[in-house]
Amino acid sequence: MTAPIELISRALQGHKYSIARLITLFEDPRAKTAAIRQTVLQSLERSDAGRKKGRILGVTGTPGAGKSTLTGALAIELLRRRPAWRIGVLAIDPASQVSGGAILGDRTRVNFPAHENRLFFRSQSAARQLGGVSRNTFQVSRLMERLFDLVIIETVGIGQNEIEIQHIADLSMLVLQPLAGDQIQFMKAGIMEIPDVFVINKCDARREALRSYHQLKSSLDFIRPGSSPTVHLFQTSATSGLGIAELAEYLQKSLPVISRDEQRRLQLQFARWVESEYGQSGLRLYERQVPYDQLISNAAFESAQIHFQSFFAANFIDKPGPG
Repeated sequence: MTAPIELISRALQGHKYSIARLITLFEDPRAKTAAIRQTVLQSLERSDAGRKKGRILGVTGTPGAGKSTLTGALAIELLRRRPAWRIGVLAIDPASQVSGGAILGDRTRVNFPAHENRLFFRSQSAARQLGGVSRNTFQVSRLMERLFDLVIIETVGIGQNEIEIQHIADLSMLVLQPLAGDQIQFMKAGIMEIPDVFVINKCDARREALRSYHQLKSSLDFIRPGSSPTVHLFQTSATSGLGIAELAEYLQKSLPVISRDEQRRLQLQFARWVESEYGQSGLRLYERQVPYDQLISNAAFESAQIHFQSFFAANFIDKPGPG
């Protein structure tokens, strides 16, 4: 499979079909496609030299909190404020128990203008993967951050293990709905410790929303005392527009100035790729090979994948058995 220059050029111009074709390529996690992915990324960097990578906003939350509707309202408001921006939304949907494909629930709830060329939407199946994201989400995000000024990744409804987004996003946002006093106690401490931004959505009933706001603030003061940087709390209603402008204002100011530890991010995702493709045997082999850190730190993620595939085969597949 090849990645023609024309396809890359049209993707840079915002051609949605071309972007979709490139994403399909990046959803193939096999090491044998790594060289093609690397060619695409290098071509994108040469074609758009000097442009900073787009920022990644992770959106997660409890089922029924209105994540998808909020994502749509937020994207539209951000484009109103930043007309030159292009925004890509990657929605991780639950997998069908029959086909394994995305159920596409988020696509029906994210309300985008039909002919808005500055917005791109893609559904991705979680494929029974824990962590709230797909096994291919990181690779796709590497492509999308070179095509968009902002990438919004909306995860599957949050659960005990669904905190993987923190390792991909520059900023993570937890969306909740107004809760009764005893319900807030069931929020997992591990989840509450991760987001940079907390949003109580569906705040049309102001009295209940205000009570939930103070309950959440008290819980955060207990779970994250003296947290630094400051945890930000917002109250919104995606349907009425309440609080959307304030949230968008915060994000448009905060996202561009966030610093990213790119080397650590790549190393962490490479280890996750090794474990996913080669299991614990591969992970143990990887952990013994210090030079891989240097390979990855030089942004040669795909080269490291190709090298590791050969290295694993030499150590496990081609190794002769006892004679």
